[in-house]
This record gives sequence, C-alpha cells and structure tokens, in this order.
Amino acid sequence: MATLDNDNWFTEICEESGSAFSLRGRKVHEEQSQYQTIAIYETTDFGNLMTIDGFVMLTTRDNFLYHEMISHPALFTHPAPKRIAIIGGGDCGTLQQVLKHDQVSQVTQIDIDERVTRLSEQYFSELCSNNQDPRAQLLFIDGIDWIRQATENSLDVVIVDSTDPVGPGEKLFSQTFYEHCYRALDTGGLLIQQSESPLLHLALIRAMRKDMAAAGFQHFKTLPFPQPCYPSGWWSATMTSKTLDLTQFRQAQVETKAFAAQYYNAAIHTAALAEPEFLKQAWQAS
Repeated sequence: MATLDNDNWFTEICEESGSAFSLRGRKVHEEQSQYQTIAIYETTDFGNLMTIDGFVMLTTRDNFLYHEMISHPALFTHPAPKRIAIIGGGDCGTLQQVLKHDQVSQVTQIDIDERVTRLSEQYFSELCSNNQDPRAQLLFIDGIDWIRQATENSLDVVIVDSTDPVGPGEKLFSQTFYEHCYRALDTGGLLIQQSESPLLHLALIRAMRKDMAAAGFQHFKTLPFPQPCYPSGWWSATMTSKTLDLTQFRQAQVETKAFAAQYYNAAIHTAALAEPEFLKQAWQAS
C-alpha cells in the first residue's frame, strides 16, 4: 500500500512487517498500462522514483546496489558467460551491467510491459544508454512463455529481475518455472533471482531454494546486500547452478575488470558469500 500525503511524502507501507519507507517529492507521471499502474516521482534527495502498483521499483540514487549484485556475482562465477537471458528488468539497469562484460555475446531481455522500458528511457535515461548495443535484444512478451520455449542448453546465465511474488510475478517463484530454466541452461549454467529481504521474507527464500532443488539444481547461495528503498533496507539475490561451485569466482578478473562499479568488487563478492548464523540455521532446517 502506498500513500502521498499533503506534505508530499510518498510512503510505501509494508503491512506484514509493520514498517514503512518514505521519500519526499512530487508525482510527475502516472499511467495504467495494459498490465499495471506505473508512477514516477521526482524526489528531493533520491532522484527519480518509479513505482508499480504502489510498490517501489527503483530510485536514481540507490539502484546501483541491486543492479550490480544481481548481475556481477553470477557473471563472475560462471567461467565463460556468453549467452544471457534477463527475465523482467524492464528498467534496463541490469541489462546495462551485463553488457559491461566483454565475454557476453548475446543478451535477451524479456519484460512483458513495454511501458516500463519506455518510461525508464525518459526518466532513468542513464540506465538505458546501452539499449542499442548490438548484443542486446529487448522483447516485450511473457518471460515465462519465452523460457518455456527456449532451446535446451541454449543459455549460460538466467537472471530473474522480477517484481515481488504477487500477481503475475508469482509464477516466477515456482518449481515449474525453475524446471524451464534448468532445461534452457547449459550444463555449467546458473540462475540468479531477486529473493526479497532475508530479514522479512525468509520463508519465501527457503521455499525458492526448495523448488529450485526439486527442479534439479544442485548448488545454492543467497547473497544479501543493502537496498535502502526496499522493505527493511536489506535485500538479497539467490543464485543456483547445475554443477558450478558457487563459492568460487574469477576473483583475479574481478580485481582487474575494465569497467567501473559503484558497489561491487572482489571483497564485496567474498563478503556476500558469508552467511549470517540465522541463514545457516534456516538452510539446515530446510
């Protein structure tokens, strides 16, 4: 649930945790697309803000945390990531990070709502500067249908940059969806998916890992990272693979990477692999 009070404070209320997050600003655009309500706010301190159905999607100020952590750990864990699919990600921030990797030869981004991308081009143009890269293909169709029809063993990495697991996004958190990803991934392939707050949504993460295992995946790592604009301010991405040891990554190449990052580096990657005690206990109980 979201509100905008008379003093121009946008507030997203997280009912299940008895908490809320607010930003001061003004609404500059709102529309009902074929699929959802998209709104843009101009805030005083976090730049532009996009919401979908009242839920915060991203802000100018802190989106780099999410976009870097849902892309670089996976791409530096895979030994040779060339063929990438992004399910969701219509704001194109994840696509931008993926395209920084010279090894990548093909990226297909599949988001059902083209309006998210067109509004991002207008209000978050800095995230869309590489949309015309010849390696990138943007499709505005159902990502679940696309991955279901993908050729077997045709992908190295699948990145699920999805909304919360409600409404249309709920099917992206299911054993059936993970089975489609498993089939589309090559032998050494891996999947990474945004997995909500480890503090507030631990039951969801446990269910995700259980469904991933039932789909055939063998290895799992949930990587926490800060994200001020999301509930609790602490978010995560869960990575899973068929055969790869997810505790190992190309550290030397991270340290000599040719592109700039605002958050991600080799030490951050290593730190994200360390599991707090309550998460260790949760996995053991699963």
